[in-house]
Amino acid sequence: MPLISEEPQIPESAQGPRVTPATGRTAPTPRPVPGPRSAATPRPGRPGPGPARPAPPAPRAHPAPAAPARPQPTENRSAPQVQLIPAPAAGALDAAEEAVDLLLESGRAPGDILVLTTGEQHPWAVHELSFGEAAYWAQQDAGDDVFFADASAVDRAKPRPVVVVAANGDAGDAVARALPVARDRAAALLIVCGDPQTINSALGAGV
Repeated sequence: MPLISEEPQIPESAQGPRVTPATGRTAPTPRPVPGPRSAATPRPGRPGPGPARPAPPAPRAHPAPAAPARPQPTENRSAPQVQLIPAPAAGALDAAEEAVDLLLESGRAPGDILVLTTGEQHPWAVHELSFGEAAYWAQQDAGDDVFFADASAVDRAKPRPVVVVAANGDAGDAVARALPVARDRAAALLIVCGDPQTINSALGAGV
């Protein structure tokens, strides 16, 4: 009888459980353990934070608001500039007409000028009054031309930027009554043509 070497038999209980892979399936490959996720790594299914957003631009310095335009000095009706043109009483009206011509040449509008006479009226006023006082004073209201009036009617004269007074009368009291009112009617400039002594006594030594 031949001798059969017998291999030591290891009990199945000592070999541990036998795992037989299922047919057609391979054993799963072990997955690596993920390391710590950085903040820049996007989570699956969510977009990343994208490129860094540029810093907001520095606030633009707003220029200081422009100073409001200063209003042009208005004509002060209470304190007009006063000019004295020395002339004898007989030549005061001619001096006043020359002053008007210079004003117009310098750019003054005709409607800016009022001429008052303390003696004989200007020929223009005499002519216009021949058509009636209503038509005469209506021309003052129109304000589109030089207006001539008698100083005795100065209360009816409306203020204008320039008032020219022809002290062409011999009566000093007429000049004294007319000049203070004429100064009130002048918004910017009062021109007085006549005897300086008579005019200064009416308006004051500061003229």
